[in-house]
Amino acid sequence: MDKPVSNAYRRLKIPDAERYWVEQVKCRVACPVFTDACGYVPAVAEGRDEDAYRIARATNPFVSICGRICGAPCERACRRGSVDTPVSIRAVKRWACELYGNDTGSDEHYHRFADERMLIPKGDYGERIAVIGAGVAGLTVAHDLARAGYRVTVFEAGPVAGGMLTMGVPLYRLPRELVSAEIDAILSLGVELRLNTPVGVPGRTFADLRAQGFKAIFIGAGLQGSRRLDLPGADLPGVVNGLEFLRLANLGEPIDIGPRVLVIGGGNVAFDVARTALRAVNDEEESVEDFRVTADVARTAARRAGVTKVHVACLESRDEMPADAIEIEEGQHEGLEIHTSLGPRQFVGNGKVSGVEFAACLSVFDSERRFSPRFDESLRETIDCDTVILAIGQSANFNFLSPEDGVELTDRGLIKADPDTLQTTRPDVFAGGDVVLGPRLFIDAIASAQVAARSIHDYLRATTTAVTLEYDWAPATYTMAQDWETMRRELPPSEAPSATELASAGDRQVERNYPEAEARVQAQRCLRCDVQTWFEGEHCIACNGCVDVCPDDCLHLVGLSQVAHDKRLLAMAQSQLGISAEQLAAFEPAELDSLGGVMLKDETACIRCSMCATRCPTHAFTMQRYNFHRELVIAPGANPRLKY
Repeated sequence: MDKPVSNAYRRLKIPDAERYWVEQVKCRVACPVFTDACGYVPAVAEGRDEDAYRIARATNPFVSICGRICGAPCERACRRGSVDTPVSIRAVKRWACELYGNDTGSDEHYHRFADERMLIPKGDYGERIAVIGAGVAGLTVAHDLARAGYRVTVFEAGPVAGGMLTMGVPLYRLPRELVSAEIDAILSLGVELRLNTPVGVPGRTFADLRAQGFKAIFIGAGLQGSRRLDLPGADLPGVVNGLEFLRLANLGEPIDIGPRVLVIGGGNVAFDVARTALRAVNDEEESVEDFRVTADVARTAARRAGVTKVHVACLESRDEMPADAIEIEEGQHEGLEIHTSLGPRQFVGNGKVSGVEFAACLSVFDSERRFSPRFDESLRETIDCDTVILAIGQSANFNFLSPEDGVELTDRGLIKADPDTLQTTRPDVFAGGDVVLGPRLFIDAIASAQVAARSIHDYLRATTTAVTLEYDWAPATYTMAQDWETMRRELPPSEAPSATELASAGDRQVERNYPEAEARVQAQRCLRCDVQTWFEGEHCIACNGCVDVCPDDCLHLVGLSQVAHDKRLLAMAQSQLGISAEQLAAFEPAELDSLGGVMLKDETACIRCSMCATRCPTHAFTMQRYNFHRELVIAPGANPRLKY
């Protein structure tokens, strides 16, 4: 038997038939749309790029865009991150998308590889659905319902579809040609898009939409406003909100911000704003007649009054800043001047803002990690500027709603919706994305919209849709790449311009795709968490060979006495040995150990190297692949969670 185990091993968990094994594939569980990263990353590693795109596309209608700008919750969950650093999952996805996705100019693979198992069955339904907002949530609902056979009309108040994809994300991060390609693929399903068509005005109230034959309404308008700072001088000219600045820059509208700009905020949006401001150069104004069809937009937006200095000031210390490390690093390379641990106290100016006075911020959160900043008012400094851009959070604008619509809001100022169905307080109105969740990732908006689409189908068909998990086990045969354990995470190539290069860089893409060889290497770092060590105790001869060979000390073969505190394990031992609980309880520790042992495994340490299976002389250990996917099951009968 093995040596006594640490207390960590006393927190035991007995695998069940389903959920436990799903949870081992942490990247997939972390993805709101359940994308099988453990499928497409190894596919790239093995050169199966078309398979990789098929797997990545399956449940994501914006897969190519997510390959560029997804917040990648999968990477935060990646098991490799507990060994050294996470796999570059998002960038590996981009590799496959640029070969087979809408990036190519063809939507053939995009439509062919949508996972029908997670889509509403097609039918000749015919009901009209109104979607408010052409952002990722609204267009995802349009994608799912149009594929099923519904007649979907998307009402967009702005001049271009895409929501934050086109009016929030800077041009240097996301090419608008790609956004147009993803949107066009959705519109090709028969979706009608009406631009410059706000809802909530005479002729387009909710009551008007119903009178025009729309049987359900989806609200996916997003959070279009920025939070204000209620401080002296906040209304001075020159104090602007970050999202409005990005909107103007992305649409190529005139922006007079002067040579000195101060951005307040420490998140990714603040750095989007600041880096966009850095790219403002002197140039003649050019008109943008059709945003969606001209590639020149990416080179003409934000070229206004020349900027010589951009400051970023935030409450947080450098270690606490919520912005991604790469955003901070590239921003500094481009010339941003970052000021940390400062809290704005007042805007300074006479007729126009000329600076902001700050106090030193001693801490941002209290002992329970609640937002509760503390300041040292005796330590003050002023940063001079011509424009202040606030990027401290987003807010909703529900001016298209009226009391007659019957759509209630929460105490947070968001739309009140059932978390399981996303039905609002008005039965035929559903909502999703940030208007319900608050500020989240694009992938969160996509996931919530998929739930709403299924609920709309249930509402109109009087059915009940459930998501089931289907799985099976199969022997796993695979070979890890040579030296895979020493491969290091490398970010995609960056072409962030230096401060002296910005004027000529314009809005060229900063992040580039991997070269093929590097894409393969980064994908080969995957630990293949869908492959499990399968242990059959009746074949074990307690030789301890598996324990000895394990490179990460994650296996321990222990006597029953060491797990006697766990009633579940003792009950299993009692059943296996054919003795009563009273008899088992009467044994001394040494006697318990002579009866048998238990194989313990630390799943957090296992790297799926298969050395235990290779070493085992009786094949008690084998490597098995846990194949699983989700499916929709639609049953007749009204959904009990919906109001009709």
